[in-house]
Amino acid sequence: MSRSTAATCAGGATGPGLAGGPHTTAGVIAMGNLDARIEGLTSQAARERLTVDGWGELVELTALRGHVRGRVDEAEHAAALAETFVDRAPRDPHSLMTRARTAALFHRFPAALDDLDAAAALGLDRRTVDEERAAVRQAVGRYDEAFALLREALSVRRDFRTLGAMARCHAEGGPADEAETWFLAARRAYRGVSPFPPAVLEFQCGKMWLDRGGLVSARVWLESAVSRLPSYVPARGHLAETDAAEGRTAVAIEHLRRLALASDDPDYATRLAHLLTTSGTSAGESAEARLWRGRVAARYEELMARHPEAYADHAAEFWLTVGGDPLRALRLARQNLALRATPRAHALVNRAMCRVGQTGK
Repeated sequence: MSRSTAATCAGGATGPGLAGGPHTTAGVIAMGNLDARIEGLTSQAARERLTVDGWGELVELTALRGHVRGRVDEAEHAAALAETFVDRAPRDPHSLMTRARTAALFHRFPAALDDLDAAAALGLDRRTVDEERAAVRQAVGRYDEAFALLREALSVRRDFRTLGAMARCHAEGGPADEAETWFLAARRAYRGVSPFPPAVLEFQCGKMWLDRGGLVSARVWLESAVSRLPSYVPARGHLAETDAAEGRTAVAIEHLRRLALASDDPDYATRLAHLLTTSGTSAGESAEARLWRGRVAARYEELMARHPEAYADHAAEFWLTVGGDPLRALRLARQNLALRATPRAHALVNRAMCRVGQTGK
């Protein structure tokens, strides 16, 4: 996060359960400041008064708000703003880096790398380019290349940004305990007052532990993220998953209902429909599951038409579970694997193949 972005949200609270964390602003104040800053930058853009730095900040803040609120439409708006930024400053390397980040957000990795190469050719500093390249290499499962880039970056500077990038890479390509050590180091290195960077970091570590089955550790990290940002939708969604895994199904269902109504990302409704279907609930709740299932199916049709690279894996998960079409899930899982040869992508294909074999399709 840029200095201007961090300065948008200043203040003081530490998440519970994790000692020695940074003191940051109350989440409600930070979100209000974020909304106000976006509104101000948007107004400047409408009056043709937005600087190059302002364009970069507007894209970054819009994407951040979309992530925190679980809003696909805001992420799409950030990508559209990035295109406008490049149109207005095609020879500025920062416009290309900004567009690369939004391309990666929607898993358009070749386009992201092309923009990063162009930004480097126009003089963008190597450290910034290499850290962005490392994120793309990690996303497609080329962990050795990502680690090499990040080790070189760490040899120059060990700050929150670089330590956090190494933590995320270990979360996907290494042991969980080692990854957590990097997450803790990044958290200790944070020197800002904005709650957004540490909350996102804590969310990422919590997600790692949840994926690995470490429910106690997952809850500690996710609750810390939510304590900083109470409106943090992805963190609340994973806390609901933790509730469900620990047997608090009714609590998880109630939380997911609220998130499914607040977010246009169908992932929360998918999880809700799955819990309603599998929890032995009443006929009324089974009818509710069918309602959500229909909404999710329609939503994935929309998203796959616009962003097939970004939603192939999530759509495959839906059709594999509550969607009830394992053959379609297998096609989507293979499409995702062709783009991202990660362990998670391989596991999704294997699960779909097993289901197709079980159903005889």
